Amino acid sequence: MKQNLLEKMRKGERLAFGQQLLLIFQLSIPAIMAQISSIVMQYIDASMVGQLGAKDSASIGLVSSSTWLMGGLCSAASIGFTVQIAQRIGAGEEKRARNIVRQGLLAVLVFSLMLCLLGAGLSGVLPRWLGGGADICKNASRYFFVYALSLPAIQMNNAAGGMLQCSGNMRLPSVLHIFMCILDVIFNSVLIFPSRKLSLFGAEFFCPGAGLGVTGAALGTALAEVFVASLMLYFLLVKSPMLHLRKGEKTGFKREDLRKAVKIAVPVGFEQVVMCGAQIMSTKIVAPLGTVAIAANSFSVTAESLCYMPGYGIGTAATTLIGQSIGAGRKDMTRRLGWLATCLGMAVMAGTGVLLYAFAPFMIGILSPDEAIRALGTKVLRIEAFAEPMYAASIVASGVFRGAGDTLIPSCMNFFSMWAVRIPLGAFLAPRFGLEGVWVAMCLELCVRGILFLFRLAGKRWYQGAEGKRKGA
Repeated sequence: MKQNLLEKMRKGERLAFGQQLLLIFQLSIPAIMAQISSIVMQYIDASMVGQLGAKDSASIGLVSSSTWLMGGLCSAASIGFTVQIAQRIGAGEEKRARNIVRQGLLAVLVFSLMLCLLGAGLSGVLPRWLGGGADICKNASRYFFVYALSLPAIQMNNAAGGMLQCSGNMRLPSVLHIFMCILDVIFNSVLIFPSRKLSLFGAEFFCPGAGLGVTGAALGTALAEVFVASLMLYFLLVKSPMLHLRKGEKTGFKREDLRKAVKIAVPVGFEQVVMCGAQIMSTKIVAPLGTVAIAANSFSVTAESLCYMPGYGIGTAATTLIGQSIGAGRKDMTRRLGWLATCLGMAVMAGTGVLLYAFAPFMIGILSPDEAIRALGTKVLRIEAFAEPMYAASIVASGVFRGAGDTLIPSCMNFFSMWAVRIPLGAFLAPRFGLEGVWVAMCLELCVRGILFLFRLAGKRWYQGAEGKRKGA
């Protein structure tokens, strides 16, 4: 049914309102599951390391914004090619889409190798730059070093999964990401803790362990990424009906494709630098508040992530839908699908905001046994719950704009909201109200950002310049 609806849209057939909504649901649910699984991996790392103590938790929290920056740059590099693939599939140009796949994989692999070298080189000094104390800098450096070495696997996982998704195959990347969570649990159990006896349903068994602590958490996640990246590439290049490698088709590096990839990816990369740079600045604002505040801030960000991952899943689906509708020349549907997806995301995240407020003590309690961290984390999560609907507006609308290749203006809006609202306000409130003041600033900034994106969505410029083969309505 899902593929039939996509095909009907590409062929220029009319889709009723119910069919449009159904298509968004069908593409969104697997994408949501994939997004949630990535956050579950962070939960796994955080909760397992949390058992070691507040200092070990803080060491990961100190560099978490920097790992998001590196991962975000990998994602930005991929989006320059995945959007083009969606548009070429929508236009019925599958051979050209396959060539973009090959170009894209080679280009982003080179990019990730450069990031890997940069991250590994900075790992020794980064925690000190971020204001970490001597008691957590050593473990933070080790964690970031291992993460940096895993960036090529993260890049391939991201790129191959995105290319499968933009072809309309949302289910397989979702399943593989869930499998990655299972692997993460297994690897972390062995690598973080020393050998020990565990009790399960009344039965005791011996669990071998390396006892590597924080470093083991990074290694476990890296191994899971490598394993699943290999599977993702296999299903893309061998099994994908539209995008698998074919004999006789050689990789041709087309200047037009590379130029457009750069045009799309650079603003997204700038956006990631802006967003994660602001997160790093937030970390510097939080660092003087003490180890408990650093750990509570890190755990609360991880806990809140479960609430906004549905928005990112719907945004991913929107990128595919908008990209294919524009490629097919269906600008008659582009605007409606954009608003449908955004309103759906706002409704879903309004619900998750209610759940966040109600279950904040439980969510933070999973991640840390420390009572001080739990109490502070609960307070800031309940502040953030009020921003979830408007946060959804910015997340999903961003996915809509990316599908149209419109990335520059949204990146500028993100820059304004983060650096003109969140950072100055957070710096002002932190000395007066502690971590709660930082999260009040975050809540207000997310509301401002959502309003900006809704204004952009209400206009026409975001899709009028997009390329596409015009078909009948």
